[in-house]
Amino acid sequence: MGPIAQQVESLRSYFNTGVTKELSWRRQQLNQLLTMTQTHQQDIVDALKQDLGKAEQESWLAEIGFLEDDIKHSLKHLAKWCKPRKLSTPMLAQPGSSWLQPEPLGTVLIIGAWNYPFQLLLAPLVAAIAAGNCAVVKPSELAEHTSALIARLLPRYLDSNAYAVVEGGVEQTTEVLKQKFDHILYTGGETVGKIVMKAAAEHLTPVTLELGGKSPCIVASDCDLDVTAARIVWSKWMNAGQTCVAPDYILVENAFVDKLTAAIVSKLDAFYGQNPAQSPDYGRIINARHLARLQSYLEGQKVICGGQVDENTRYMAPTLVQNPALDSPLMQQEIFGPILPIVELERIEQATDFINQRAKPLALYLYTRSQSLEQQILAGTSAGSVCINDGMMFMANPALPFGGVGNSGMGRYHGQWGFDTFSHIKAVMKRSTRFDIDWRYPPFSAKKMKMLKWVK
Repeated sequence: MGPIAQQVESLRSYFNTGVTKELSWRRQQLNQLLTMTQTHQQDIVDALKQDLGKAEQESWLAEIGFLEDDIKHSLKHLAKWCKPRKLSTPMLAQPGSSWLQPEPLGTVLIIGAWNYPFQLLLAPLVAAIAAGNCAVVKPSELAEHTSALIARLLPRYLDSNAYAVVEGGVEQTTEVLKQKFDHILYTGGETVGKIVMKAAAEHLTPVTLELGGKSPCIVASDCDLDVTAARIVWSKWMNAGQTCVAPDYILVENAFVDKLTAAIVSKLDAFYGQNPAQSPDYGRIINARHLARLQSYLEGQKVICGGQVDENTRYMAPTLVQNPALDSPLMQQEIFGPILPIVELERIEQATDFINQRAKPLALYLYTRSQSLEQQILAGTSAGSVCINDGMMFMANPALPFGGVGNSGMGRYHGQWGFDTFSHIKAVMKRSTRFDIDWRYPPFSAKKMKMLKWVK
């Protein structure tokens, strides 16, 4: 038995002691995770800066502060989530009562992503802890500094009998996927998602896949142009566009495209200056391979803003592309970088058909004042999440679930949705023995049948 297999077996044995089911123990672990995050905030900021060039405020907003809020929300509501959830009981089963009893699944695996390497690994862990599970967490090896920091800190703050960190690349990920878990949550791309799902099938392990896709951003001509441009630029170029819910392309009427483009360029200049390479607030591409991939997307395209690259610093400028060919890699693949294609339509109502001809996205954005257009888009399209008149802000509400649909993922987490994902919601019925009417027992008769039909 290899070291990873031994770790998993040890966690499974510890779970069987029942320690992790205690509400006080779960609270203690969540508080320890909160203490770790607050105590080592600067270390986390430094690691994210080294891996992705993230500004401190961006790291706090999207990673550190996000996780702190998630932990506090779970601590506030944990007792309620753990309580039995009462249900009605049919007349045939009276006197009796029915309820749902949440219970932890056991030992789970969480595989994080490199683009938000702190938050996307530890936010699912918050849900796993809250639900009372043991867990193996696998940070992304591409964000090597953040991975090393988590591997160093987590055993110092959490119960190492219940939680383990596995670092490494393809070899270690392959080995950990060979083990039997009670649930797997993976955040990343579709290709690896298929590998995870195939490995999970060997053990009939349920999975939550948080993937991505091409999230559309519909901009109607009646929008508040200044606010719309600011929010598009913020949500697209945070983390240099390396965000799974970032707007992947814009849909706009051709009569409005020049005004929108000018407003976006103006906001880019206001946010990052005329040379974003010099801005302390603009991030970097994770590695040379992804930078080369993004460069290839610009071949043969009409670049109307940006496009500059510095391979030595892994920099790509915020880039706008006008009317890309719909069969080009830029419009066929998830961009996951600082390139924003602008697709022109004759009428904004055509956006529904445009979106529905493609795979279901993880997020959909709509900027409009029109209630009728809003209802048309909500009723006529499918997406993991929808945000109207803003970008990505739905992520800030822990009461909303986060997850994809179709090719953009399956399952969901955040808040109680995460607690439920890592729980088995056990159905329970309790009956009294004080009354036991014999209508359901043989020998059967017409009278018994009549009474059963009446009760039902």
